[in-house]
Amino acid sequence: MDVQAWLDGIPPVTVYLIVGLVVGVESVGIPLPGEIVLMTAALMSSQGNVNPWLVGACAIVGAVSGDSIGYSIGRRGGKPMLESLGRRFPRHFSPGHVATAERSFQRWGMWAVFFGRFVALLRIFAGPLAGVLKMPYAKFLTANALGGIVWAGGITAIIYYVGVVAEPWLKRFGYIGLGVAVLFGLGSMLYVKRRAARMTAELAKAAVEPEPEVAVAGE
Repeated sequence: MDVQAWLDGIPPVTVYLIVGLVVGVESVGIPLPGEIVLMTAALMSSQGNVNPWLVGACAIVGAVSGDSIGYSIGRRGGKPMLESLGRRFPRHFSPGHVATAERSFQRWGMWAVFFGRFVALLRIFAGPLAGVLKMPYAKFLTANALGGIVWAGGITAIIYYVGVVAEPWLKRFGYIGLGVAVLFGLGSMLYVKRRAARMTAELAKAAVEPEPEVAVAGE
């Protein structure tokens, strides 16, 4: 199958809807390849198939609205919701992943929402975990909007201009674009998985270690 011809045949409106929907659903807390879809659409825009401004705008709307929905769900569902997600998506919502995300929130506060937008697995935690931890919505929305704009707008702009400059070498655009996107997404995912595995080991060690005895006065 000719990948280039297949991509050229996708209606632009469909591309915009897919970008907004996938990025939005991922931001709600469902593991989807939002970054890969966005990068692929941005490369398509560099070939003139779609409008880069609309690609970026749809990604921003999906990111901000999805995170806000995730925040609302997390605020109402609390910790039991994270435990339920852990049973449903053990590879993404394991105790180690949750602990890694919680540590990020404790260290960075509202900016964990902003910076989390740029790391694959943390993107699915930002909204729900902010709600679970009862972060003030005004702070959350500020970091959420800024993160969505910088992440979606930045990726779209960078990939678009790289695609325009490298157009003579992108004869097999479909495979190259998807390859670059997959490698980038896997890199950030492996980083978070390593951090999560370390946190899981720490939690397991703490669970088996006996608590220190408390000396009683007078003994």
